[in-house]
Amino acid sequence: MFESLSDRLEGAFKNLKGEGRLTEINIADSVKEIRRALVAADVNYTIAKKFTDKVKDEALGTKNVLNAIKPGELMVKIVMDELVELMGGQSVGINVKGEPGVVLVSGLQGSGKTTFSAKLAHFLKTKKKMKPMLVACDVYRPAAVDQLTVLGEQIKVPVYKQVGLKDPVTIAQNAIVHAVENKIDVIIVDTAGRLSVDEDMMNEIENIKNAILPTETLFVVDSMTGQDAVNTAKAFNERINFDGVVLTKLDGDTRGGAALSIKYTVGKPIKFASRGEKMDTLDVFHPERMAQRILGMGDIVSLVEKAQDQLDEKEAARIQKKIQKNKFDYNDFLSQIAQIKKMGNIKDLVGMIPGMGKMVRNLDIDNSSFGKVEAIILSMTKEERNNPQLMNGSRKRRIARGSGNSIVEVNQFIKQFESMSKMMHQMSTGKMRGMPNFKNMMGGGRRRR
Repeated sequence: MFESLSDRLEGAFKNLKGEGRLTEINIADSVKEIRRALVAADVNYTIAKKFTDKVKDEALGTKNVLNAIKPGELMVKIVMDELVELMGGQSVGINVKGEPGVVLVSGLQGSGKTTFSAKLAHFLKTKKKMKPMLVACDVYRPAAVDQLTVLGEQIKVPVYKQVGLKDPVTIAQNAIVHAVENKIDVIIVDTAGRLSVDEDMMNEIENIKNAILPTETLFVVDSMTGQDAVNTAKAFNERINFDGVVLTKLDGDTRGGAALSIKYTVGKPIKFASRGEKMDTLDVFHPERMAQRILGMGDIVSLVEKAQDQLDEKEAARIQKKIQKNKFDYNDFLSQIAQIKKMGNIKDLVGMIPGMGKMVRNLDIDNSSFGKVEAIILSMTKEERNNPQLMNGSRKRRIARGSGNSIVEVNQFIKQFESMSKMMHQMSTGKMRGMPNFKNMMGGGRRRR
């Protein structure tokens, strides 16, 4: 997401390279390119115009004040601040207080409501230590109740359903009674997808909201629908006055117009961003972090948070001691791969490192890239994994045959492993020198054409 926008914005800032200071002429040229970039990203022209007018005014106001800062860097800072403001300024939490808290999930058909509902339940259970319950109120879509049931079983969260009952208002009301009786902290009501032009269905979602008085009403938006999603959100907000927006399918080939426009259009914050089908791929939406990623600055805070959530502190301490003693072995490396894979898609993680996003953009790197390394290690004997020094020619040939790799590939991995082990030991003793080529360790990345 945002790759095209990032490239175009970078081009706009490059126009200021070599300039001694900001002037009315080079500001106007850059602003024009920024506006084109936003419109190409499917941002409404009126919003793009107002955005760039603010950028222009801010740049003109500082052109004679901050001469010590390079023009390009100053323009990046101004655009960064305005992007943050455009997307809401700061993250906004979800209100799940109540006995129980009630979250009403609404949106268009195919927007990803059911998957999001399950992700939210998983989020509240694992991150907030709450006891959630899912409520199946989509009585129209074939297999909708079954889908929610399967997802509930997957994350070990109960699902309230009344098979045969076709009145979602009554189902939602009964779910609240059930939640009170079973000491449920929060219920998440998954409703049927509906079009804003379908008057009967819009009346129904209004009736559900009026009947259960949710503590939080969320509107789920498929970010791949771009500006159409923004227009739909506006129509829904006029009917049910939702509290916040959820952007789904951020891992798709989307230009980002919805994320940039929706807060401005409906006046409601983006609360969550979702990507992929896995239950742990739901993130609180942080405008500042998103703006940083758009401008190629990475998102190191989110990366650290993912590490803190997924990495085992005891295991990390054990590995650290082995590194300090220069005893890091193949079993330890296999353990570290498993820990990294828990954090999410490797390409997304690398993209959070400042300056790395563009470098890996056209490489087909994902968690399957670890497959070659894992196959090589798993083809070793227990003794070989525990003692890397045992490796010799005959052992390498046997490992190559067992893992389905060539002897050259096995030799390359072992050499890279030795370099990495040495580097980590040097880091632990404050004597770091070079860095191994991690891309080669994972079997390289195929460059997209």
